[in-house]
Amino acid sequence: KRVRGIKITRHFIIGNEAHVLPYAGYPNPPPDGHTKGWKVYVRPLPNGPDITAWLKKVQFKLHHTYADASRTIESSSLIDPATGSAKKDISFEVAETGYGEFAVEIRLYFAPESGEKAIYREHYLTLSPYGDEKQKARQEKDNFVVAERLETIEFNEPTSDFAKMLMSEDQFNWLKVKKGRGKGK
Repeated sequence: KRVRGIKITRHFIIGNEAHVLPYAGYPNPPPDGHTKGWKVYVRPLPNGPDITAWLKKVQFKLHHTYADASRTIESSSLIDPATGSAKKDISFEVAETGYGEFAVEIRLYFAPESGEKAIYREHYLTLSPYGDEKQKARQEKDNFVVAERLETIEFNEPTSDFAKMLMSEDQFNWLKVKKGRGKGK
């Protein structure tokens, strides 16, 4: 049953990071002809709600020259088994190496309770420094290129179960300070 007259908005980030190889965390030596290491991702806003509350699976469709060009990341792989909530700094992501830029097709799948179909987004994988001369120089010096954009989804008249999930306090559990052994008061 849909809840009439309500609209719930969720924001998230789609982007990529890139480095010139060799770089920590990527194969050394890199595969033949590969000059960049990169990862493409869908992640929550910093200090924002847990996106795994409503986003259950993300499929990344890479350039056809990659082995297994269609990669799927399930939200269950982002949950900390000890706490039952999302891990800190969660991100649906795929890391690879390569040499050229291309458009990555991204399909977002929602929780079954939503009754919503999957939606598509596209992200152009940016591997080379961009911006003005100062920005390009900083990116080259840091060996770190980031290309991100804010995305927004509006759930109009969601199902009652999905609306409860979207408004639940549980999606903020990953931000709560854990009790430690400190001598604080």
